[in-house]
Formats: sequence, structure tokens, C-alpha cells
Amino acid sequence: MCSHVTVLDHSVVQHHLTCLRDRSTAAADFRRHMEVLAVLLLSEATRTLPTQSVTVETPLETAAGRHLAGRVAAVPILRAGLIFTRPLLDLVPQAEVWHLGMYRDEQTAQPVHYYQKLPAGDPPDVALVLDPMLATGGSAGEAVRLLRQRGIGDVRMVSVIAAPEGISCLRNQHPDVPVFCCAIDRELNDRRFICPGLGDAGDRLFGT
Repeated sequence: MCSHVTVLDHSVVQHHLTCLRDRSTAAADFRRHMEVLAVLLLSEATRTLPTQSVTVETPLETAAGRHLAGRVAAVPILRAGLIFTRPLLDLVPQAEVWHLGMYRDEQTAQPVHYYQKLPAGDPPDVALVLDPMLATGGSAGEAVRLLRQRGIGDVRMVSVIAAPEGISCLRNQHPDVPVFCCAIDRELNDRRFICPGLGDAGDRLFGT
């Protein structure tokens, strides 16, 4: 598909992803499975964050090590992307959390803004765009555009499921943005939902 797409090949990923797809999975369990996948995805997406050498004192002797260097911003696309926030802060406690509210116009399939909290000036070193579903790619592409306007060069996309159409759209707009996901599904249907997918992630996460 693309050299910039990483699909996690992991037995635990497959287990939790199958539970997410199951229409009988209740909202509380759906959130739990999604958070487990978020940890695994974010572990991979943050694998190459910049680090700096440090020296620490263990109880026995001096040891060389590495600490994270630079600033990281998490950018969840509301509302479904919020489920990634706690797992990321567990991995990178010093990360900043920016919020971007967009929904897809059902007639045009284009992203519509309704909330934006993206600070201007002094950009972080890395931004992680967080959205469980990369469907048409419209919201993802717009999020990357807004972050690039704020001077962020290293932007990474993190989704649980991606559609080929969404990957192609993002690649056409921003060919250098890597995508991290658990599965690339077959296609979008005529309503632009991912198939086989897992339904509306936001509705299933929040029981609406």
C-alpha cells in the first residue's frame, strides 16, 4: 500500500480488534478494547521519538540511559479520538494535548470544523493525530494541514482501522506523514463507512 503505513502484526492486536468489530460488545468493553489497542499503536508510533543521553545513579552504580527530548503534542480529533489521550499520557506524561473538533458532512463527506484548540507559535517537535478510524481521509488531511500551518514538521497519524481510500487521500495530500494502524479494511461503502469496519466509533465508545 505505502512504505509510510505500519500495520501492527500482533496476536493481541487481532484479539482486541475482533472484539471491537463484534456488534454485541457493550460500550464499556468497547472502550477497554480500544484503550488496549491505543497503547500498542502509540508504542509503535512513538518508537522513534527523539531522545538524549543521560547518566543516572542506580542503587549499585552509574548507568547510561536516554530520556525523551523535545516536545510532543497529542491531537485527538473529537470526539472518538479522545479515547487515545489517556494511553498517550501514560506513555509520554509530558505530552501536550491539543484538541480539534471536526465532523463529516454526510452530503459532501467533507470535514466541518466546530472546535479548534491548536496553539499558535512555538510548535512542538512531533504531533500525533489521533482518530480511531481513517475513512475518507478528509479530516486527517485537514488536521495535518492545520498542524503544518503551525510549523510542525513531524506529524504522525494513528488509527485503529484505515480504509484504502483514506490512506490514498492522506498520501496524496501529505506523502511524508506515516500512518500507524491495526488493520486496513476492504473499502468504504456508499455511506463512506469502512467495511467491514466496526460501525461508528464515537457512538460505540460513548453509548450514543
